[in-house]
Order: sequence, then structure tokens, then C-alpha cells
Amino acid sequence: MAEAHSAEGTDNSAGTSDDAVDERTAVQLVYRPQSADTLAGLRVRERIKRTGLLLRGVFLTLWVGQWLLTTVGSGSIDAVSTVLFLFVVLLVWGYPRIQAAHVQRIIGWQGEYRTTVSPAGITCRSDHSTLIQKWSVFQGYRETAGHFVLLSRDPNLMCLDILPKRGAREAEDLDRLRAILDEHTTRV
Repeated sequence: MAEAHSAEGTDNSAGTSDDAVDERTAVQLVYRPQSADTLAGLRVRERIKRTGLLLRGVFLTLWVGQWLLTTVGSGSIDAVSTVLFLFVVLLVWGYPRIQAAHVQRIIGWQGEYRTTVSPAGITCRSDHSTLIQKWSVFQGYRETAGHFVLLSRDPNLMCLDILPKRGAREAEDLDRLRAILDEHTTRV
């Protein structure tokens, strides 16, 4: 019976040593999400997908054409057409910012995020939730000046994980994080 306890103790210590190895290879980021983080992620998604940029460009071009035709056709600037044109320009320019502000309202109340990136995947904890994602969820990542943006495998890239670099405690953590990302997913 003592041998059985000692074997169990060995198994527990092996689990503990695995956890210790995992902690050494894992990188922890602690941050409060900001709308600028979401905006960075949306910009990355737009650059990769390009359909949103294309549609916004076509929409804006049509409105510019309509405004020019109205202005040239009448020989004077129509106030209503000009106001509508300026509204459309502001809407097209501001849409990603509006989206980022909306996401911030959804997630901002959860407070501080503690995200752990390890060879097993990404675990994100707040005071109200825990989300665990394996590497198979992601098709790749892109690094920006202030963020690592992980892109989901779905065709529309609806899910983004945005890891702000400001959440790292030390500069070495960013190098380890980059190494983990390179090992388990690809740069896009």
C-alpha cells in the first residue's frame, strides 16, 4: 500500500514538473482591452481579406461620382447632396472606429485580462470568464507595432485574438511569445 501511495506521489510530482515546464515556456500578458486594440485587429483583418476595403472603396467612389454629376449637371453645389456626401465619407472612414468602440463596450466591463500563451494554446482569463483555445483554431497571425493579431480559420475571419504587446512584463517575453506563435501557427 505504501508503494501505491509512492507511485501516486510520483505521478503527482510528474504532473507538477510538467506544469513547471509549461510555466517556463508560457508567456503571460496582463492588460485591459482598449478600442485601439480592436481597431488594430480590424485593420489587420481588412488588409488580409481586402473585400471590406474593396466594398468601401466602391461605395465611396459611387458617392463621389454621384456628387460630381449632381454638381456639374446643375452648375452649382447642392447643399443636400454635399451634406450627404460628407456624411458618407465620414461613415466610410469611421466605420472601423465605430466597430472597435462597439466591441470595447461589449468586453470592456470585464476588466483586466490575463492571457497565457503556451505550447498547449491560449488561455484568456478575466474576473468573469475563461476562454481556452487550442492552436488548431487559428490559421495564422500578423505582428504589428503594438500587437499580435491571431486570425481564426473561418473563411470570413470573424474571430480575432488581439494580444497587446504592452501586456508583457519584459521585452524577453515578447521574443518568447513570437517564438511560440512561430512554432504553432504561421505568419500571414
